[in-house]
Amino acid sequence: MFEIQPFNPETYRQQTRRSTLIVAVIFIALAMLLSSLAVLLFGTPGGDNFRWNAGGVVAAVLACAALFKLKLWSQPWMSAAVYGWQLKRALMSVTNVMHQVEVGVKAQNPDAMKLLRFYHQGLTQMYLLEANTSSLSQMTHEIDAHKDAMQALGLDTDQPRLQPQWLATVKGLSKA
Repeated sequence: MFEIQPFNPETYRQQTRRSTLIVAVIFIALAMLLSSLAVLLFGTPGGDNFRWNAGGVVAAVLACAALFKLKLWSQPWMSAAVYGWQLKRALMSVTNVMHQVEVGVKAQNPDAMKLLRFYHQGLTQMYLLEANTSSLSQMTHEIDAHKDAMQALGLDTDQPRLQPQWLATVKGLSKA
């Protein structure tokens, strides 16, 4: 279950730029090291060593992916990037069933209404974190109209957690 956390947009952007730079430097260093090592061990002096250089880069991609998953993902300096990735995954899980969500909202299904509200809150945060205010301003009317509809039904408009049962309910609406 994903929960929207408060995040200062400036701090988020600063931390994600920093973590991106660190990962890029690690990848570049690994690619150079492994490519040089492959050419040294398997290459021919003065010959075409493109495949050994390319092999070193591929090995660096694999090593960096493993390093990222096993060690870097849990580092405190990666927390903003990890949070952004988790937020985008949560939003994508709703986007993937948006047609069913819209059907449920039209039918005033409480789970669908809450799921769309979570989506709106998460999308609002993502747009603010990424300084994408123009996209946010285009959705303001839709977000406010949905919030008003929820209030009219007596539903809580603060939905910071993605509840798995909402997704299950919404997926079941298309089968009913």
